[in-house]
Amino acid sequence: MLRVYHRLPVAARWAAASTMGLYLQHWRYGPQTDRLVTEALARDRWTAERWKTYQEERLAFVLHRAATRVPYYRDMWARRRQHGDRSSWTHLENWPILEKETLRQTPRAFLADDVNPRRMFAEHTSGTTGKPLQLWRSRDTVQEWYALNEARSRRWYGISRKDRWAIIGGRLVTPVARREPPFWIWNSAARQLYMSAYHLAPALLPAYLDALREYRITYLFGYSSGLHALAEAALRLKRTDVRLAVAISNAEPLLTHQRQAIEAAFRCPVRETYGLAEIVAGGSECERGNLHLWPEVGVIETVNRDESVRPGALGDLISTGLLNADMPLIRYRTGDAVRLSTVVCPCRRQMPVVQALEGRTDDLVVMEDGRRVGRLDPVFKQGLGIAEAQVIQETFTRFRVLYVSASASSPSLEEQLRQRLRDHLGAVEVVLERVDEVPRTAQGKFRAVMCHLSPQQRQMAAS
Repeated sequence: MLRVYHRLPVAARWAAASTMGLYLQHWRYGPQTDRLVTEALARDRWTAERWKTYQEERLAFVLHRAATRVPYYRDMWARRRQHGDRSSWTHLENWPILEKETLRQTPRAFLADDVNPRRMFAEHTSGTTGKPLQLWRSRDTVQEWYALNEARSRRWYGISRKDRWAIIGGRLVTPVARREPPFWIWNSAARQLYMSAYHLAPALLPAYLDALREYRITYLFGYSSGLHALAEAALRLKRTDVRLAVAISNAEPLLTHQRQAIEAAFRCPVRETYGLAEIVAGGSECERGNLHLWPEVGVIETVNRDESVRPGALGDLISTGLLNADMPLIRYRTGDAVRLSTVVCPCRRQMPVVQALEGRTDDLVVMEDGRRVGRLDPVFKQGLGIAEAQVIQETFTRFRVLYVSASASSPSLEEQLRQRLRDHLGAVEVVLERVDEVPRTAQGKFRAVMCHLSPQQRQMAAS
């Protein structure tokens, strides 16, 4: 189908995109959307106690439904009873952590037996791993999720879904080999300019900036690396003709130097958002610069080796979804690593604050003594002239670094890189490789850190 689509004339491809846009708008928004948005914004003023009561009531419903109507969980509890386990399903801590691979292998087993998947919205997603996930949700669940996004990923920033916007995303909207614009399609149904994440080469970036101006784009949404690439081009070319209301990052951690460049280029605030296709967690950054998790979406835990960690410590994000009770995911390991904060945000919203979103757990360096290190971007700062870099852990003591330099490489530059990485990680071997561009994932995402250790090696570290 994709090959057929790419053979179509540009106008036909854009018409197809708008037709699909109409279909998605039908699922995402309806007569109740405005009410749902208003209610979500009103909940911003809730106290911590009221949020606790809300989550406890919704969680009780989800757990009961999962244990009695969802085949995977119903069978699990039946087996536990047969083996003499008398623990209650009403307590979340009695449920095991759900791994992503289990969901991949038997997705239909997680559907409640009183729903018809043919009448639900089916989504196939592969995330950064390339391994497919199949998910289902009702129209009510879809609309609740998109109402939360409208409220907290748009209204917080003074914009709405009625504004013209652009997204840098991982869908292959035009062939990768194409080197003449357009590298985007216009989806009139969503007022959206969908821009390819696969064509962000330096020589092609001016065309992207031209498109933002010509389509009168109000705000920009997308991968942090993509937003940063556009910003760097605008600054380099001294382009001042593209000004946005806000730039919203998603799907990749937002690094400090990226935020600064985007703010300078487009003269607008930059806000970080967080979301998962599984709809078990969502979050957005408030005007005070803190990333808040949305309590309506999931009950959050952070664990290390399946033991809870204190706020401020790095842990795997585990979430029990509250929105999609027709395909409930209980204590689901999201694959992301976070540090939660105990501070109350000055914005006065009583929603959990993420101190740091470190990225995927397979984007964490794991040392032999058990340390896990996330962001290594400080290594490449302070005037080294490094445009972007990727750290690849090959063994506990060997690291390969792919880097893009704005100037000629030199022994002193490479020695500085080696020393800075050793300052953060210890006495490790560092192999440097200068490249023209750091490879992206199949979804067009940039990964700053990649750990090639096996799951067994990670588990063995400091065990």
